[in-house]
Amino acid sequence: MTKKKKPTPRLVVADAQGNIYDHPDLTMLVRRGGEFGPPRPDEIVSLPAESDLFMLPARRAVGLDPVTGDVQVQEDFAVAAFACPGYTLSGLAAYVTDKGAPRLPLFAYGAVGFENGRFWVCASRVDEDQRQVFKNVPKDRIKHGAEAMLKRYPDNRLVRHLATCALTYCCPAARNLALGRFECPLPTARGCNARCIGCISLQAKDSGFPSTQNRISFTPSAAEIVEIMRHHAQREPRPIFSFGQGCEGEPLTEAAIIAEAVGLYRSGGGQGTVNVNTNASLPQTMEPLAKAGLSSIRVSLNSARPTLYEAYYRPVGYAFADVVETIAQAKRHGLFVSLNFLFFPGVSDSEAEVEALTALVSEHKVDFIQLRNLNLDPELYMTIAAPFAQGSGMGLANFRKRLKDACPWLRYGYFNPYLGASTD
Repeated sequence: MTKKKKPTPRLVVADAQGNIYDHPDLTMLVRRGGEFGPPRPDEIVSLPAESDLFMLPARRAVGLDPVTGDVQVQEDFAVAAFACPGYTLSGLAAYVTDKGAPRLPLFAYGAVGFENGRFWVCASRVDEDQRQVFKNVPKDRIKHGAEAMLKRYPDNRLVRHLATCALTYCCPAARNLALGRFECPLPTARGCNARCIGCISLQAKDSGFPSTQNRISFTPSAAEIVEIMRHHAQREPRPIFSFGQGCEGEPLTEAAIIAEAVGLYRSGGGQGTVNVNTNASLPQTMEPLAKAGLSSIRVSLNSARPTLYEAYYRPVGYAFADVVETIAQAKRHGLFVSLNFLFFPGVSDSEAEVEALTALVSEHKVDFIQLRNLNLDPELYMTIAAPFAQGSGMGLANFRKRLKDACPWLRYGYFNPYLGASTD
């Protein structure tokens, strides 16, 4: 039986007008940490549906001459892929940046090539869940669903906020709420106790890039939150509810309101998975939230190494040790614990990082890792991560295998899992 040949995609470039071409002679290169190299055969996949291609301004494409082995910088601009949810990038676009180039917006910039009539990207599918796939959903259904919620709950400020998220920002979670399916977003917190470099809801004017959405401007009441939870549970038989959304700060700063809302929902017979997406900065909140009926927490990390973590999250009034203690408290009180691990090729899969992450997962029996892409200008991230990037990394596939071998109970995915009808 003839073994199927692995693709060797050609370099993709863009001209000044944004027209995209494949180079006739050069093959694609990828960036991992501070190094360029060819893609590994096991990491090339056909560009998934609902992915996007970006022309990168003031960044010159870099390709490989397969005959001579020379790396060549082009006059044309680099092109990158933003892979659809469910896929984790294992290699970033390779380019050389012009002097004075603007910062890139808050997206992930995957290496992309072209061969056999299709685009190819360096990524792996880590979750088969279809909850953020909208290709067969008419936009009118989303619009009608949002308008129906507004009509049914005219005095609920959180409904109005989420309807705007669905219709203006095209937030996948808010769109699913309008459709009555999958995971229900419950933004609650106006403030935050971290100053993440890649925060998508609040950026300083001198950051060089805007936030991608507006942060919630009010604190909803427990009654407003519960009204939405009950509405969603009437429509979705396997509901997931998540505090801690892209349009808010840190939800644990509003733990009292969240506990009140969850308690009201559970006391009325409310079923489903209730989750908090969090920076895990406040260990003392785990016990009251668990007693109220919380099911799980998802802890955001760019690294299990304290120095790199704190360089990116820039915590205010807490430290990495508090994150670890929050995980410990969550497990102590019976909560399911996921890590929202922000993966950056060449840094996240370094030997030192895998060792640190393995120690964290092993000691606290972390249940699940969501392999998300770190959305940030790669060169900006490398200004803080360069001391922690040794070589090009072991690759996403080896990263997953190493961690799974050490922690065989661990599961991988991209989305918050449904954990059953209740926590009883």
